[in-house]
Amino acid sequence: MYRYIFYLSVIFVGSIFLSCKTKNIGKSEWINLIEKPSIDQWRAYNGKMMPPGWRVIDSVLTFNTEQILEQDYDYKGSRDIIFGGEMFDNFELYVEWKIPVGGNSGIFYHIREGYEGIPEVAPEYQLIDDENYASIHDLKADNERVGFENPSELHPLQQTASDYAMHVAASEMKILNSPGQWNTSRIIFTDNLVEHWLNGKKVLSFVPWSDDWYKKKNSGKWDNMPDYGKFKSGYIGFQDHGSDLWFKNVKIKKL
Repeated sequence: MYRYIFYLSVIFVGSIFLSCKTKNIGKSEWINLIEKPSIDQWRAYNGKMMPPGWRVIDSVLTFNTEQILEQDYDYKGSRDIIFGGEMFDNFELYVEWKIPVGGNSGIFYHIREGYEGIPEVAPEYQLIDDENYASIHDLKADNERVGFENPSELHPLQQTASDYAMHVAASEMKILNSPGQWNTSRIIFTDNLVEHWLNGKKVLSFVPWSDDWYKKKNSGKWDNMPDYGKFKSGYIGFQDHGSDLWFKNVKIKKL
């Protein structure tokens, strides 16, 4: 009798243990990329150190030309940065960011090194001043090469939260705060679906490497860039497009 009760107890406790283990399978913790020790693993694309102009100030990753020292004026490397500590395949990325009037940047993922620039290979969640950028910068020449109508204007494929030059973020869903104010962005990437979120609203979803994806890739800006978007894992990164930038609470978890 006692042996029978003992066996039942072992089975019961073992079942609880297995159940607990099963519930933890597949769960992933957030990794804050601008806190120790992760913050020390940011560096220039194709480089070993952070490029001039980038600094962490009060837990905010910043780019500012005033932070470039005189001895760095002749720097020739990439000013785009990557988190070089680990590559990610399926992930959820959360970023808080702000840009100035006329500002421009982007969030890259699945980055691989060895190319002339990140845009040759990595998809980009666009960050830009939708309202003012075209009135400050001349877009006509570049947009004519791509074949955009009204080339002097910022095309929807170039606007904030779009999958740059691939998929348009829904303008009717977008809540974009004014330059100088903080925004939040999320990218949820899996092999089956990609989602772009802006300030708590889902503004875009698409299926990577689908027939529609390849059609867009082969008929636009990337048709002469055979490696664009082909990698299923890679680094996370931010674009320096010459304007001041601020990023905070940059965190990622594996899916």
